[in-house]
Amino acid sequence: MKNRTIIGIVCMILAVAMTFAVAPLVNRLTSDTTTVVRLKQDVGRGAKITAEQVETVKVKTDTIPQGVYVNTADVIGKYASSTLYAGDILTKAKLTKDANSADDVFATLDGSKVAVSVTIDTFAAGLSGKLQNGDIISLIVVDKNAGTSSIPGELKYMKVITTTTAGGIDQDSIVKNEDGSFEIPSTITVLCNTEQAKLLAKYEADITLQAALVYRGDTETANKFIEKQDAFFAGGGNNG
Repeated sequence: MKNRTIIGIVCMILAVAMTFAVAPLVNRLTSDTTTVVRLKQDVGRGAKITAEQVETVKVKTDTIPQGVYVNTADVIGKYASSTLYAGDILTKAKLTKDANSADDVFATLDGSKVAVSVTIDTFAAGLSGKLQNGDIISLIVVDKNAGTSSIPGELKYMKVITTTTAGGIDQDSIVKNEDGSFEIPSTITVLCNTEQAKLLAKYEADITLQAALVYRGDTETANKFIEKQDAFFAGGGNNG
């Protein structure tokens, strides 16, 4: 009888503990929510995220993915690293600060600029294989027959989209060999307007082009060089 009484008291204590301790914890875990940033419409790979495309919603905390964004200000101006769809919760893995891969840049072409590749005739002409996506370069025009070289104003500041090996491998996909060596690029693909494209096509036929690195760094500064180049074609006639 005494044992039954003790067991009953223990059960009552456990029941009270469940009511006042465990149950509230379970409720809190299942009811906690977090504000996250979600897409309102589909966004293509390489496209810049705008304020009109996103919204904030509350979701259960235990269902959110890792690296989720909680403020719209943190995603506006970034780029989609892959095709995203309406309803997608935005995470750091889905966005990138710069649209620097060749595919990303190609996806943003809208007719105002085009992509053109030029041949690298020598190891030195391609900056010894050290060019990177997003670099700002000047293209030196070398006429070996005439013994002259110059940097035309039209080609002073150009953005490297990528460099590509003879086997078709872009710079950001090149894998080094075990000894640290890698296949050297044979072409440079640059972002340019149609006037520059026609000039490059002309030089490709009978002139040697050599790349000179002008700037490598943050996108904002790199864009200032491109703005100078655009001003040259807009009538400034001098891009510094």
